[in-house]
Amino acid sequence: MTDNNAQVICLDGPSGVGKGTICLAVAKQLGWQILDSGSLYRITALQLSRQFPDSDVDSISVSQLADIATNLDVSYSENNGELIISLAGENINGLIRNEQIGAIASQVAAIPEVRAALLERQRAFLQAPGLIADGRDMGTVVFPDAALKIYLTASPEERAQRRYKQLKDKGIDVNLPSLVEELRQRDDRDMNRQAAPLKPADDAIIIDTTTLNIEQVAEQVMVLVEQRINR
Repeated sequence: MTDNNAQVICLDGPSGVGKGTICLAVAKQLGWQILDSGSLYRITALQLSRQFPDSDVDSISVSQLADIATNLDVSYSENNGELIISLAGENINGLIRNEQIGAIASQVAAIPEVRAALLERQRAFLQAPGLIADGRDMGTVVFPDAALKIYLTASPEERAQRRYKQLKDKGIDVNLPSLVEELRQRDDRDMNRQAAPLKPADDAIIIDTTTLNIEQVAEQVMVLVEQRINR
């Protein structure tokens, strides 16, 4: 159940702006809970594949799918600067990143009943003393009454450069111009979709991270926290 006395800080924005890293840094300083909303469809897909290992999504009833989403035993924690995603106590960081789970996640994300169930599941993460929610529609849809809404942005070129470095560090060969184009296309899809389009909430504070490092962004966010939350 949601704790009505807890407060929530929403960090929204497109991919590659550092939302996850900033959420971890701020949550650690405040001692608050974390919600990585973008992982929930993949977690639903993983649980679905375990409960119905030999079934296609289309063969499972909508009510069963919504029930899985509603009852996900998922938690988020920080360990040495890394977000740990647990399902029933099991670290599933690696399990939810493969292509099969991604394909199932795309299918379940298109089902309105699953989206509605996950909306309520996200709100259930709001527990004392507070929650840092990372996503694309946290401030506009999931927590419209949040005490603080921040929208992080950066140029597609800068975001692609960050992603390029991450992949290169992992030994993955990538093409920088292709990454820029992929980010532009994803932004266009996210901003123009009918359900919960990517956009800043009317009362969100926008921070452009193009020329800022993680420490500088985290410092700006903590100043806002002091002004809005800890005053």
